[in-house]
Amino acid sequence: MTQRIPNTWILTGWGWPDYAAAAARVLLRFPGAAIRGVSTRRLPELVESFAADPPPPGSRILILGVGLSAAPSALVTALKALKAARVTVEWCSALPLPDGIADEVSRLMAIRVDPDADGIADAAATAYGTFPESGFEDRIRDLLKPSQRGGEPWRTLLEAAMFAYRNYQDEAAYPNAIRRLAAGDAEERWTAAENRLVAHYRRYGHREIVGRSPAMRALQEQVNTVAQHDRARVLILGESGTGKETVAVQIHNKSRRRDEAFVSFNCASVTPDLLESRFLGYEKGAFTGANERRPGLFELADGGTLFLDEIGELPAAAQGVLLRVLEGGRFTRIGDREEVEVDVRVIAATHRDIPSLVRDGAFREDLFYRLCVIPIRVPPLREHPEDIADIANGYWLRLHRRRLDAAQLAALGGYSWPGNVRELYNVLERASVTGQSDFAQLMAEHLTLVIPPAGDRPAALPDNMEAATRLHARSVFEKYGGNLSKAAAALGISRNTARKHLG
Repeated sequence: MTQRIPNTWILTGWGWPDYAAAAARVLLRFPGAAIRGVSTRRLPELVESFAADPPPPGSRILILGVGLSAAPSALVTALKALKAARVTVEWCSALPLPDGIADEVSRLMAIRVDPDADGIADAAATAYGTFPESGFEDRIRDLLKPSQRGGEPWRTLLEAAMFAYRNYQDEAAYPNAIRRLAAGDAEERWTAAENRLVAHYRRYGHREIVGRSPAMRALQEQVNTVAQHDRARVLILGESGTGKETVAVQIHNKSRRRDEAFVSFNCASVTPDLLESRFLGYEKGAFTGANERRPGLFELADGGTLFLDEIGELPAAAQGVLLRVLEGGRFTRIGDREEVEVDVRVIAATHRDIPSLVRDGAFREDLFYRLCVIPIRVPPLREHPEDIADIANGYWLRLHRRRLDAAQLAALGGYSWPGNVRELYNVLERASVTGQSDFAQLMAEHLTLVIPPAGDRPAALPDNMEAATRLHARSVFEKYGGNLSKAAAALGISRNTARKHLG
C-alpha cells in the first residue's frame, strides 16, 4: 500500500538514467512528493536551505545516491538542525558512507545502503519496494539497458530535461520527466511544452559547450552575457573544428530569439555570382532559371538569427551587399521593386585573421566593424586538454550509454588534436563504427593518417616562395578531390586566391 505524505522531498542525482529510475520508484512509494535534481557539490547547500526554513515536523527528505563528500561539516550542521525540527532525512545508496563522517552522519539520518545492489535504482528497490503490478519494473528494466534505444520514449524525455538544465538552468523539466516515467505516460500524454523540449533536444542536443576548464568556463560566461543582448552582432573567431557554430547556436538559444529561426550559411559553399541571390532572395523570372519566388537568407531568419560561417571567404561584391543590409535592415529581392524589412541578429564566424585581411584590402573595414561588435574567441583544444575527457565521454554517452574507461581516456589525452573537437569526434566515430575498444591502437592508426611515415613524406619544398606556394596549393587541392571550395577553406584563402595559385 502506498503512503501519501505531502511534505516529502526526493533529492536525486543528475546525468544517469539510474538516478531518475530510483526517484520514479520512490515516487510510487510516496505519491505527491516533490522532486529535485541535485549534484554532490550542491547537496550541502540544498540541505542547508531546508534547515534554514524547516518543513513541518514529520516531513521527510529522501536523498537517492547523491554523494555526501562535499562540505561535510556544513552538511552535518544542517542535519542536526533538521533532526531538532523533527524532519526525517534518509540516504539511500549502493555505496558505503564516506570515511570521516560516517559515524556522525549515521546518527543524524536513516541510512539505507545495499552494497550488493547494481546501482541506485536497485538499491531503491531494496529500500522502498518494487511495483510489478503496474508495469513499472518493465519500464525501468528497458530504461537501464545499455542499448541506444532502451527505455524510449522516457529516456529521450529525461535526456532532454537534463540538457535543458545544463544549458538553460531549467530545473522543472527533470522532475516532470521523472513523473512521466513513474506513471508510464507515453508521448500522446505529454504537454506541448514537453514535446517542444524533446524536439529542441533532438535538434540541438549535440550542440553543447562542454568542459570545466577555466577557458571553457570563461567562454560559457561570455556566451551567457552576450545572449541577453539579442541585437548585438557577434564575430566568433577560432581555428577550424573548435565549435564556432555550437557557440552561435548557444547564443541564439539563450536569447529572446530562441523560438525563432536559426539559419546557418557557409559563405564558402556558393560561387560568388550566386551569393547576392542567396542573401536577398529573388522573384520568379528575375533571371534564367528563376522558376519561382525564393526568399533569401535574411527573410528566412527574420525574427531569429542568421549565422554566417567562414565570413572571411566572402568576395568583395557580396561584402557590399551584406553591408547594405546590415546598415538599414532593408533590402530588395532580385527582380522586385518593393523593399523588405527584417529583424535579424547576425552572428559571423571565421578561422581567418580578419584584421590582416582588412589591412591587405581583401575584407572591407566598414563591414568588419559592423560584424565585430562583440568578438568571441573559441580556444583550440590544445589550450584546454583537461576537457578532453568530458568532451569524449559526452559523445560516447550519447552513442553507447556509458563512459570511456581510464585507459581509453589516457590514449586520447596523449595527443594535441590539431583538428580540435571535430578531429576528436571523427576518431570516436571511427572507434564506434569499427568496434575498436583499444584506443592506444586506435590512436596509433590515426597518427599514421595525420603524420605519414618518413618514406611517404613529400620531398622538400623548393626554395622559391611562389613555386613552393603553388606546389602546396596543388597538393591540398588534390587532397580534397579537386574541390576548390574545400581546398580554399583548408588553405585559409579565398577561392579566387586558390584558383590563382593553381593556375
